[in-house]
Amino acid sequence: MTTNPRVFLWLGLLLLGWINYETWVRDYAPQPKSPAEIAQAAQTVAKRNAQLEENVPQATARAPAPAAGVAASESATAPVPAAGAAAAVEPAPTAAPVVHVLTDVLDLEIGLNGGELRRADLLAYPLVKGREQRVRLFNRDGPEGFYVLQSGLTGGANGAARPTHLATFTAAATQYRLESGASELRVPLTWTDGNGVTVTKTFIFRRGRYDIGLEYSVQNASAAPWQAASYAQILRDNIPVERSMFSPDSYAFKGPAYYDGTKYQKLKLDKEEHQKLSIDVTGGWIAGMQHHFVSAVVPPVGETTHIALQTDGRKYLLSDVGPVHTVAPGTTGAFRETLYVGPKLQAQLEETGPELARVADYGLLTPLAKPLFILLKWLHKLVGNWGWAIVLATCILKGLFYPLSEKAGKSMAKMKTLAPRIKNLQEMYKDDREKLGRAMMELYQREKINPVAGCLPILIQMPVFLAFYWVLLESVEMRQAPFMLWINDLSSRDPFFVLPAIMAAAMFAQYKLNPAPPDPVQAKVFMIMPFAMSVMFAFFPAGLVLYWVTNTLLSIAQQWNINRRIEAQAAKR
Repeated sequence: MTTNPRVFLWLGLLLLGWINYETWVRDYAPQPKSPAEIAQAAQTVAKRNAQLEENVPQATARAPAPAAGVAASESATAPVPAAGAAAAVEPAPTAAPVVHVLTDVLDLEIGLNGGELRRADLLAYPLVKGREQRVRLFNRDGPEGFYVLQSGLTGGANGAARPTHLATFTAAATQYRLESGASELRVPLTWTDGNGVTVTKTFIFRRGRYDIGLEYSVQNASAAPWQAASYAQILRDNIPVERSMFSPDSYAFKGPAYYDGTKYQKLKLDKEEHQKLSIDVTGGWIAGMQHHFVSAVVPPVGETTHIALQTDGRKYLLSDVGPVHTVAPGTTGAFRETLYVGPKLQAQLEETGPELARVADYGLLTPLAKPLFILLKWLHKLVGNWGWAIVLATCILKGLFYPLSEKAGKSMAKMKTLAPRIKNLQEMYKDDREKLGRAMMELYQREKINPVAGCLPILIQMPVFLAFYWVLLESVEMRQAPFMLWINDLSSRDPFFVLPAIMAAAMFAQYKLNPAPPDPVQAKVFMIMPFAMSVMFAFFPAGLVLYWVTNTLLSIAQQWNINRRIEAQAAKR
């Protein structure tokens, strides 16, 4: 970035202060409600759901155009289920039978009670590198708390049966596997109301993919029209992340989020305006987020759905309910949506839903972070190693900012050539700081040196550094990625602290290349700071330290070259 080591030191202090502030806020935030309060809140939510279910026949809205394959016999005003009406806070029995599904990237369990996704192990993502245990997104009794993705069809008036997430399905087999050479696996579940309506709920898995197709095929052999709306919901215990200033998980958002077709919004369960979320959206989606991984529900493109959040303070239910469609007697109809269960791989997310890649959350610096990630990804394709991609990206950024940093470097080099004269002024006016300041300003003016000339380049480059930091922290593509030799995981700390030691030596060398501060006490502080910062960075992800070391070494080379040229020019005078 910049050739002035003071900028790195102050930037490091700012980063450390920000981390401490975030840790304090999260550690001392209002405590979660007691179990009794949570139980009471859950009962309130359940009662409200029951009341909404009773009011469904009275709820009316403009019916969107029928989905593909659905008969268009519905009226202009059809009953629409209230948001979350199909939701039940109490989960289905744990002992319900399940269907085991195994693909090349997912190991799942689908409950025959409602066809809910109740366990999902990500085969390519160890929880800890080198160990067998995989990252698990859904579970009913694990240490991460209750977490499932439920789906179904609702909208039956006057208690008419519908295949909701509480209905019982049947399956032709209990084990489904994506065979070698196959590109697709279909897992059908069947439900019937006993009156001539049969619904086949099919999950569609593809090789190498984390998006899951969900299709409902409705055969209406009865004598009456059959109405329904598809819905899906994420139900999860939002257990707080254990806070640590050196853990990337501590600063990544964990909780519900949605996209309304224009705006992406993370939902805070302690904010009243978020707790009351109930909106109609077109081209949107819902998601349950955590660091590096996500579950999401994406309705068909262009379909208007209703998104709502219900929470008791510790558990949240984020639901997405589609429009009501009617399947005429003697016809078939279809409902479709897409689920995503897996890592925040931006290429797959972009293909799955509109703006779904936003769940790879770089915050306010997204406009800068996105191009940086694209650059890193392109370099990774060239060299096949994320560590070398970081090194090359740092070199490219250094080249782009060279004209700006050279200006600051020249100012520092000229000031260094004036060091003897500045020292004489300090001796001459050691008892009069006001005269010393005036004399130094006169010297700078005669030599045409602006001591703050590097401020603008530094301010311009600072957001780029912070964006790079978030790219390294948030991109799952670099999770557990090896570099070389002893560094086998760029997302965790250097196991032998070699990079932090190199960083300390490089920053100290950079400090020596530049003029010392006039104040002796300040000079000693700046001399010690490279070592203090290396201790702090010792517990940061190795990828970030690699970036900083590479940038510092390039800055040393640049400043050495500038110093050499300025000294040569001064010698000719």
